[in-house]
Amino acid sequence: MKRFIQLFNRTINSRKKKTVMLFSVLVIILVGWKVFGSKSAKIQYQTSQVERGTLINTVSASGNISTVGNISILTQATGTIKNVYVKNGDSVVQGQKIAEITLDQNSSQKSTSAYASYLSAKNSLSSVQSSLYSLDSSMWAAQRVFMNDAVARGLLKDDPTYIQENDNWQAAQAKYISQQNVIAQAQASLSNAWITYQQLSSNITAPASGKINNLNIAPGLVIASQTTSSTTSTSLQSLGTITTANIFPQASANLSEVDVTKVKQGQKVMITLDALPDLTFTGKVLVINTNGQTSSNVTTYPVTIEFDSSNEKIYPNMGVNAEIIIDIKTDVLLVPSAVIQTSSGQSTVQILKNGKLSQVSVEIGNSNDTQTEIVSGLNEGDTVVTNIITSATTTSRTGTSISPFSSFGGGGGQMRINR
Repeated sequence: MKRFIQLFNRTINSRKKKTVMLFSVLVIILVGWKVFGSKSAKIQYQTSQVERGTLINTVSASGNISTVGNISILTQATGTIKNVYVKNGDSVVQGQKIAEITLDQNSSQKSTSAYASYLSAKNSLSSVQSSLYSLDSSMWAAQRVFMNDAVARGLLKDDPTYIQENDNWQAAQAKYISQQNVIAQAQASLSNAWITYQQLSSNITAPASGKINNLNIAPGLVIASQTTSSTTSTSLQSLGTITTANIFPQASANLSEVDVTKVKQGQKVMITLDALPDLTFTGKVLVINTNGQTSSNVTTYPVTIEFDSSNEKIYPNMGVNAEIIIDIKTDVLLVPSAVIQTSSGQSTVQILKNGKLSQVSVEIGNSNDTQTEIVSGLNEGDTVVTNIITSATTTSRTGTSISPFSSFGGGGGQMRINR
């Protein structure tokens, strides 16, 4: 009897332990379900409207400012600056006196010699121009003889008199034309002699009309000769620059093999400079060097771009970014390029209509980095899907209670869940 009671107590204790264990597990499960709830997937769509607009295709290039529309004020004269008649920022006209130099002995001799050469060239031009008048007279005299004799008498072209008078006329005409070339050469020599004299003159004048910049001279400044080890001649020295109103900055950039075939002379260009990030300039393609240049097995093609306007803050060698406009299409349907999906030559987009997602085939035209032209398949105002986002949302159930007196096992206990 005693042993039976011990076995009974062990059985009861074992059932109680199992009941407490199961009850604890159930409580953990229910509390976790109540706190964290159930998770369900929710789909969101990012969309864009099909719109009508202008599609611009460009080719990118980078380079540097090569010229800024400045003309240097140059001199070969040496000596001491006597007077300066302008300052930076002043406007001048071509030929206006800028400064005066008291020449040293060397430059004084060179200047006198240069002036003598100029006068000699001037006399030569006058002489050849006078000869032109004589040759012009001889030409018309020969032509008059030919017309009044051989032509008037109706001589045949193989008649000796016809041949002689016609040849005299042609020879006189050839001498007249040749003398015109001699005059052009004399004019070039005169211009060269004048430039040489100007560069050695004691008077420094403006080489063009514009605004004075970078003037680096002052009264009392000594200008010494600058020579190199390979020559004893005096080199030109820059005393400043003149920014002209009709010469605009130019930039040199490089195009790839793929892009150079798309670029043509005269195409419009949008230009930005790293040094002036808030400004955008316009320009045009001036010259394309289709010979190209190769470095490290990479071939590029230089292109020269001319600005449409100038800016005093643009300096030589500044970095330039250029967008060359190669094509413009107006009044076309446009979608973001990212929505286009192409497979086996067929392009499709996903659209959202009445809350339903569907896929439609489209015919596409030109495109750039951000937009693509739709030729057919979509209408203006259609909603295209640019992105699909799947997110998890949390829901929870409330009002659940558990009786602390519930039990499992032989005790016939019961757990109630009130909802």
